[in-house]
This record gives sequence, structure tokens and C-alpha cells, in this order.
Amino acid sequence: MPHQLPPTIDPVAAQRWHAAAPAESPWLHEEVARRMQERLDWIVKPPQHWCHWEPVRGGMQAHALLRERYPQASCTVYETVASHRDVAEERLGHRWWQPARWKSAGVQIAEPGQASADMLWANMQLHMAADPQALIERWHGTLKVDGYVMFSCLGPDTVRQLHRLYAELGWAPAGHAFTDMHDWGDMLVHAGFAEPVMDMEHITLTFATPERLLKELRELGRNLHPDRFAGLRGRGWKQSLEQAIAERWSDRQADGQFALTFEIVYGHAYKPQPKVRLESSSSVSLQDMRAMLRQPRNTGLR
Repeated sequence: MPHQLPPTIDPVAAQRWHAAAPAESPWLHEEVARRMQERLDWIVKPPQHWCHWEPVRGGMQAHALLRERYPQASCTVYETVASHRDVAEERLGHRWWQPARWKSAGVQIAEPGQASADMLWANMQLHMAADPQALIERWHGTLKVDGYVMFSCLGPDTVRQLHRLYAELGWAPAGHAFTDMHDWGDMLVHAGFAEPVMDMEHITLTFATPERLLKELRELGRNLHPDRFAGLRGRGWKQSLEQAIAERWSDRQADGQFALTFEIVYGHAYKPQPKVRLESSSSVSLQDMRAMLRQPRNTGLR
């Protein structure tokens, strides 16, 4: 069946942002990754090989935490943007003369092979994807049977204060709609994953000035809504937005700071044994046959 693309994401704008996003990890991404790696305490069996999907934006500090947690596990780092791949090579790849190369398992900067990873780690990516279902299916193909995905993304309650302000001013939408965690669970199952576990929390950030608030948002992403303002806006419009935030913001702290809400969605699911569709004449790939003949699955969960 064809993918149902997100109704409020402009795919061209999404691709442009993906290619143009700064080659650095925003503070919020690092904080979410730190919280997500704590959830690995639930996993008993450590991975022998794991894949870090686009860590330059997802969390470079988090990569170090994961390497510390799994020092004997080899890792494939995958970056789809050339400039980000260069940064990953420089900061995560080990040269032959570096001591770290001999003290721990290796890091490979490359596209992961099919059924090659025991764990796939993807932080704060799905909510900006033009075709998230296709991305989830790629993750599924990268994992071995009984491998698992750990991911996070923004949920629908994110920056609700800004959406409310734009609506009050009669402006175009402040951003595209984010997917609910239950819908992510359905998409995981549709892609072939089993037993998805979804969780969410709210993180509230406060800012002393409207200028600092808007700077934080620009570091995190862009408005991908198809009905967003057309063309570029000038300094006058930016000043009017900052003034509107200063005068009409719906969530002010006692000390006058501007509060902004982020809903963080966490997801975990494993890749089950492949199922054979029985018909009068059925065919099974050699890879699937080998997987079905292995020992019964052990998800490694406590």
C-alpha cells in the first residue's frame, strides 16, 4: 500500500532543511538523547553491533555516552548529508594512530548493511521527515532479527504557546503538526516491528527575551507547513513578532521569563522473526529461512 505522507509537511521544504541544517547538535537534542540512553537500563543483553543514525544533529555527546555504555560493541555511524558526514569522520572516526582505536571496538562511517545491527539509535529525527514511514522501514531493514530500535521525536503539544499566538494574530500556521505517539506505534507495526513501547514527557524551557526564544527555535528546525508564510519576511515582521511575544505570550513565569513547552516522544520496538505467508505455493528467502531456524527470540528486556 502507498505511504500516507504527513498532511502538514511540505516535502520539498523538509528535504531542503535536512540538507541545510547546521552540522551541530542543539542543546535540546543532547538532553533528550541523555534521557533516552537512560532507558537502555531496561535492556539486559547489550548489542554486539549498533547503528547511530545521523548523530551530528541527533547528539554527538550522546554518542560518547553510548560508546561508554557499550565499549566492546562496534558501531556504524550513518550520515546522509555530506557536510555532516565530514564532521562525523572528524569527530567520531578513529585514526590508526589514536589510542582509542585500540581500546574499544571500531567506529565505521558508512551506510549500514541490511540486517547488520542489533540496535539502531535515532534521536529527534522523525518529526522532520517528509516520509517517516519510509524512514522507519529503512530502520527495520537495517536491524537483525531480535534487534531493536530506540528513537525520539517531538510530539503534538510542542510549542503550543507559539501556535496559540499565531492563531490569535490571524497569521499562517507557526509550524507543521507533529504526530501523536500512538500513531507512531501504528507506523512501527505497519513497518514490521513488534511490541512497540511508546512514552512521552514534557520539557519546559524558559527564555529571558523573545530574541533568545526565537534563536532556540531556529536552531531546532524550520516551519514545514505547506500553508506557512510565502517568501521571506523582513526585519519589520521579526520585530512585530518579538513585540507580540513580549506583550501577549500566554505562559509567563513569575520572574517574567517566557516558557515554551516541548512534548518529547520516546519509542522502542524490536524486529521479530519473519512470518511466512502460507499459500498453495510459497517461497522463502534464504535470509528469512536462516532467521527462522535460529533460537527462539530473546528481546533482552528486563
